[in-house]
Amino acid sequence: QVQLVESGGDSVQAGDSLTLSCAFSGRSFISYAMGWFRQAPGKGREFVAGINYNSGTRLYGDSVKGRFHISRDNAKNTVRLQMNDLKTDDTGAYYCAALLSVAVVTGDQDWDYWGQGTQVTVSS
Repeated sequence: QVQLVESGGDSVQAGDSLTLSCAFSGRSFISYAMGWFRQAPGKGREFVAGINYNSGTRLYGDSVKGRFHISRDNAKNTVRLQMNDLKTDDTGAYYCAALLSVAVVTGDQDWDYWGQGTQVTVSS
């Protein structure tokens, strides 16, 4: 069974930067694409970023392109989301997800495992 544990959520000001981390355990990390989703209060879960097993493919949601950067360390079984120039609309619970696939997909219903989430609050 895969376990995902997020960390790094915080309350910050607009324009600040923040890095989220996700620790993966339970299976072979390199077999999984990894992703980040977020959910704001009263809204559905939104794809933020995804990365394939060898970091050859990185996808980003339109609202974060150019500001967020996803990376993974296959030696440490971790995935990170570097978030720059944060905006109030970036506020929400951020979830790490794992997909047993060589490809990255953006639909949340396709992902196999989820973390518990970490809260990011951006104030103006």
